Amino acid sequence: MTKQLISLDIPDAFVIKQTSFTDQRGQFSRLFCQKTLAPILAHREVKQVNFSRTTIQGTVRGLHYQRSPEAEMKFIRCIQGSVWDVMVDLRPDSPTFLQWHAEELSQENNTMIVIPEGCAHGFQALAAESELIYFHTAFYAEMAEAGVHVQDPDLAIDWPLPVNNLSIRDAELPTVEKWLKDLSG
Repeated sequence: MTKQLISLDIPDAFVIKQTSFTDQRGQFSRLFCQKTLAPILAHREVKQVNFSRTTIQGTVRGLHYQRSPEAEMKFIRCIQGSVWDVMVDLRPDSPTFLQWHAEELSQENNTMIVIPEGCAHGFQALAAESELIYFHTAFYAEMAEAGVHVQDPDLAIDWPLPVNNLSIRDAELPTVEKWLKDLSG
């Protein structure tokens, strides 16, 4: 199976496109291989694998990240349906600070997105019953949870569908302006 590694404008962020093997029995594809991803992983290792299912089209989840020292790199792949997957660079020293990048991930396109530490992640379900698998380089740490609001006008994320079905937690995430005040204060 071949793999195409594409560097994004956001530093340390990548898209990985893989081929799959398909025949009359179905399909086979590799979800994760530490050996082939070693250049991206560097000193990191995958410590946790999570799964999510979003049942309603248009639902948006995010934008979440974990603060240092619990910051994590995420490898995300859609295994059912399709999503509009978004990362936002929240690293103040980054040349792409507050810029976002989005990719459509679907079970058909075999695309994985790599979100570096310090970048928030969110997605919108483009299809009902969309499922994602996440590989994390840090364990979940509730005290390190953070994020920014998906509809912040300062970010101006171009969601393909009307944003709906936000969780209470996500609806109460701060704007970038408030987040920056909290960061400096």
